[in-house]
Amino acid sequence: MIAKPMISSQKAAELVEDGMVVHVGGFLGCGSPERIIQALLERGAKNLTLVCNDTAVYDPKTGRKNGVAPLVLAKAFSRVIVSHIGTNPETQRQMNAGEMTVDLVPQGTLAERIRAAGCGLGGFLTPTGVGTEVENGKQKFEMNGRTYLLELPLKGNIALLKARKADKAGNLVYSKTARNFNPLMAMACDIVIVEAEEIVEIGSLDPDQIHTPSIFVDYIVQA
Repeated sequence: MIAKPMISSQKAAELVEDGMVVHVGGFLGCGSPERIIQALLERGAKNLTLVCNDTAVYDPKTGRKNGVAPLVLAKAFSRVIVSHIGTNPETQRQMNAGEMTVDLVPQGTLAERIRAAGCGLGGFLTPTGVGTEVENGKQKFEMNGRTYLLELPLKGNIALLKARKADKAGNLVYSKTARNFNPLMAMACDIVIVEAEEIVEIGSLDPDQIHTPSIFVDYIVQA
């Protein structure tokens, strides 16, 4: 195996061009690449489309924030495609003020749309959302007496992921629930950058414990 380039969080942020579709791993900040997010904040990234489970946590009373929340506050996103925004009131404010477009997608559907992009699928059928606002503008299919919606793949220009451990070739191991969307996003984007807490030598990881193979990873950042 060939070692993948090791880059700084600042260099990672430079690879994220304004206007890109960016997939960011994490669930309420758990499993999000905090150093890369901070570097994007410092770079002044803007007009990005975010694909993430949520827009993380922000408490205006205490100033506590995590995950992608600092980028939300900095208005780095013109559009977010997420499963919920209930833990970040700033996302809600920007949506209501027309400063940001928010696409709310059922969580399982969001995960499957990302997976479909990574697997080269043209889409999939799901009953989730039938009879709700989710079905607006989507094709419907009737099969065996049941109605389904056609959901399309959700591909990204770049994925920003967080791993517990990576070897120098880019094989990744995630920690517990931090695994969430990270493996799917690694498959669905043109460029994949991982922020790893620990970086080890090639061959030191148990192959049975690897969650994302090195073939999907382009760059490694030390957390």
